[in-house]
Amino acid sequence: MTDIPAATQRSRVRVPLRFGDGYSVDSELVTFHGLTDGQEHVAVVLGEPGPTPLVRLHSECLTGDVFGSARCDCGPQLREAVERIAERGGVLLYLRQEGRGIGLYNKLDAYALQDQGLDTYAANIALGLPEDDRDYTAAAQMLKALGIDSLDLLSNNPDKAGQLRDLGIDVHDRVPTGVFTTAHNVRYLRAKVLQTQHTLPLGELTELNAG
Repeated sequence: MTDIPAATQRSRVRVPLRFGDGYSVDSELVTFHGLTDGQEHVAVVLGEPGPTPLVRLHSECLTGDVFGSARCDCGPQLREAVERIAERGGVLLYLRQEGRGIGLYNKLDAYALQDQGLDTYAANIALGLPEDDRDYTAAAQMLKALGIDSLDLLSNNPDKAGQLRDLGIDVHDRVPTGVFTTAHNVRYLRAKVLQTQHTLPLGELTELNAG
């Protein structure tokens, strides 16, 4: 277990959310002082969090979250997570980690390499960058500042659960998200299964890729 500096809550503000499909929900956005990476991460508190709230660590994705890119599943995962967390009570941490931590411009450069046949991880390596440069220390700080030290994690990514546990957060259960496939993201989803053991149905993705 790693000892980490304490962060504190900076502000809380009520923000009603509305999505393109008409779904709407009230939320409270929380900002923080003292995050180790200096980024402006934000916690989205939804519903009434209980002793073991449902939590998602969602990495920022401008192309998917804002523009509806079909090259990833980020936008649909964000939409699903907000509703599922609101129903149960919990928190979505919106983390400024574009492109698995490599930034927007590098992510778009990686897309160009993917168009030449590389998968999402190999493209990062070809650019001289890590496959996944995300560190969840700030996420653990945010959770502790919110008084959360035990949770169910809404994620297909085992690394998120592993890092949070190493940082002193009790991840009681890892709850998988839905599978959001398009003709443009099947290779991307398969790479996540094969390279980083995401919990997605590989057989189903193989059939879609073959089709």
